[in-house]
Amino acid sequence: MTDASRDQSSQLLSGKHALVTGGSRGIGAAVTEMLLAHGARVTSVNRTSTAVPNRAMAAESRDALHHVTADVSDPESVKKAFEWARGRFGEIAILVNNAGQAASAPFLKTDATLWRRMIAVNLDGTFHCTQAALAGMLAAGWGRIVNIASTAGLIGYGYVTAYCAAKHGVVGLTRALAVEFATKGVTVNAVCPGYTDTDIVKEALANIVAKTSRTAEQAQAELASRNPQKRLVRPEEVANAVAWLCLPGSEAITGQAIAVAGGEVM
Repeated sequence: MTDASRDQSSQLLSGKHALVTGGSRGIGAAVTEMLLAHGARVTSVNRTSTAVPNRAMAAESRDALHHVTADVSDPESVKKAFEWARGRFGEIAILVNNAGQAASAPFLKTDATLWRRMIAVNLDGTFHCTQAALAGMLAAGWGRIVNIASTAGLIGYGYVTAYCAAKHGVVGLTRALAVEFATKGVTVNAVCPGYTDTDIVKEALANIVAKTSRTAEQAQAELASRNPQKRLVRPEEVANAVAWLCLPGSEAITGQAIAVAGGEVM
């Protein structure tokens, strides 16, 4: 984001407390930076304390950004983290459920441990965090929940059965919540990125290289070829979609699963 656009947007979310899970890297870091640029105070929730925040972002935001450690698959851990966040910045007005993991395996080699891990982090984590934030939004009569799903929540991909199932669950949860709270001032949407230039995709590329005869360049070209634009999505492009769903003027947008994928899913 340029300095000019940062200045122009700096007050649109002023006074709002946003909580972003997995907010220290990849899509989560881009979302955190975008919300800070629009004037929000942001709590970044990360699985480990070793997550390294963007130093420039931290310096710019000063007292508007803080980090807390929690395991989103553990409801007690989520409860404590959200209590800390509210104590720091007040009630949560914007929740971005971004924390997630991806693992691949042929279906017949997908054991119960892998299955449960994909469901626990990607779907259960969204459930726990939404329950922890929603009461405050309903009391305020205003809230924005944005779930980072995936194109894997809209279509099927081979060798990522558990991940696809979890992300389809996130999209279903999004739609159900949107209807349930449609008259309460709370919108619930999903943003569904295609293959994005993040650590998760880098790990997928390394896995392809390790298990096939393809080079890293060939593996990346294969993933990028799914996108009609023939490229990986940039994290800031996903963050732009998230911010739009939180900004004034988006009140009528709820229950949507918006693909950010260069036309892969229509």
